[in-house]
Amino acid sequence: MKQPPNPHLVLASAIVLPGSGQVWNGEPQRGLIFLFFLLLLGGFTLVTSGPDVSFVGRFAGAFFVHAMAIFDAYKRARIRYEIWAHSAHGGSRG
Repeated sequence: MKQPPNPHLVLASAIVLPGSGQVWNGEPQRGLIFLFFLLLLGGFTLVTSGPDVSFVGRFAGAFFVHAMAIFDAYKRARIRYEIWAHSAHGGSRG
């Protein structure tokens, strides 16, 4: 089993570009799903918000999905990395 990517690099990638963390984790379809919902909810909040709403309010749906994509990418990368580290060291860490 080859070493998975560093979870901190996956986290940085996911922060910069939505869905890229999932691609690094080897789950490009999952990344596309997050990107689809980011655009969908971002567009929905943009269309339904009033003219006096701030930039963050107008794209609140997109920011929410982006935050969930960041969390998902890091969590799954961390789990994969810890499973790899556990199996690579024969169950003993320290």
